[in-house]
Amino acid sequence: MKKIILTLGLAIGSCFLASAQKFAYVDTEYILGQIPEYKAAQAELDKVSVQWQKEIEAKYAEIDKMYKAYEAEQILLTEDMKKKREGDIISKEKEAKDLQKQRFGVDGELFKKRQELVKPIQDKVFNAVKSVAEKGGYSVIFDKAGDLTMLYANSKNDKSDDVLETLGYKGGSGTKTGTGTQKK
Repeated sequence: MKKIILTLGLAIGSCFLASAQKFAYVDTEYILGQIPEYKAAQAELDKVSVQWQKEIEAKYAEIDKMYKAYEAEQILLTEDMKKKREGDIISKEKEAKDLQKQRFGVDGELFKKRQELVKPIQDKVFNAVKSVAEKGGYSVIFDKAGDLTMLYANSKNDKSDDVLETLGYKGGSGTKTGTGTQKK
């Protein structure tokens, strides 16, 4: 009998605890899109990326030109000359691939540049989300922009504008709709 009463008491108590938790969500894509520093950082990253891509494409165009010249002259070349030309082409391809990896690889220059420009802004947003959560007494704040799928979310739980205000920006620029969310 004591076990049944204890179990029933724990079940009722956990229901009260679960209902007392507050949940909210933010849309970090929306938040970052409202921050001018983030837009400027993205524009700089895009500019650098395009410049580096053009540089790499120029190297591949040069390799293609070398290869076509080699194919056209191949029948006139001695075996030693063929091997030297093939070696030159292979060497140029390796240089181009190495440059591409250096610029766009996992720990490449673009990644480092992104860390330098965007990470401080993301850290500010995270701290603002934390501040909003602590002030509002939220147990959990989800990010709608991430991999989390939200089939429905009541717009009253969207704290994105609160995060923007905590960061010192005016939220609610009219681009955000508050009629629930749809699955992406």
